[in-house]
Amino acid sequence: MFVDYHVHTYYSDDSVYPMNDVIKDAVQMGMDELCITDHVDYGVKEDWDCGKEIAYRNSEPLANVDYPKFMAELAEMKRRYEEQIVIRTGVEFGAQLHTIPLYERLFRKYPFDFIILSVHQVEDKEFWTQEFQKGKTQRQYNERYYEEMLRLVKQYKNYSVLGHMDLIARYDRMGPYPFEKVKPMIAEILKIVISDGKGIELNTSWHRYGLKDTTPSTQILKLYRELGGEILTLGSDSHAPGQLGAFIQEDSRRLRDLGFRYFCTYEAMVPTFHPL
Repeated sequence: MFVDYHVHTYYSDDSVYPMNDVIKDAVQMGMDELCITDHVDYGVKEDWDCGKEIAYRNSEPLANVDYPKFMAELAEMKRRYEEQIVIRTGVEFGAQLHTIPLYERLFRKYPFDFIILSVHQVEDKEFWTQEFQKGKTQRQYNERYYEEMLRLVKQYKNYSVLGHMDLIARYDRMGPYPFEKVKPMIAEILKIVISDGKGIELNTSWHRYGLKDTTPSTQILKLYRELGGEILTLGSDSHAPGQLGAFIQEDSRRLRDLGFRYFCTYEAMVPTFHPL
């Protein structure tokens, strides 16, 4: 079964990939199911109906998903392609502790199938610009990142999987931070995730970013399995043509080699297990 459960379209501020093109491409690739998971990043981005003027970064609007248009187009895509592919309704919540009430409100408003919970910013500071890392030691910004994630999973429960769990490593100019130094905090996070019936994703974008290890790392994946974790999703984190579905099948084999037996798809926030 060929699926992609981390997919962005032009409803994300950092993508110009039309939803119809995404789905048409997925059908041409022989994909069985995909979940559109466009960005919502409260704290650094506004909703389109916020009543304020939307700021732009270069030509990109610093805005979250336009929810009414997003839901309407998804409904049309499901109708148009119902005989060719299963399409699920998802979003990616780039959450921070102080934004939890906004995500709770959004979750209650729409019927989601699947939600990725990611940490994209801490203290409203971005990783990719190095604003968050500035003025901190490697130890400080790594520990603060996982501290925010731990606080989130303790308090916020309306999600399906943790996205690209060690994202901070992608933007760490100091190189890989020793896993053993953050292992206790990561283990605590994973224990909560497992006890809550949630999961993690294997994000195949590590290939295109030129990373030397998977996202999350092989060490995190092994720890998750050792702790009894079973819920896994596979996603390309695609934003443009050529990224959709990339390395999904290759990384499925990688998971099998690590001892995992299943991956999951979702409907109405409920996982279904499929053999890898």
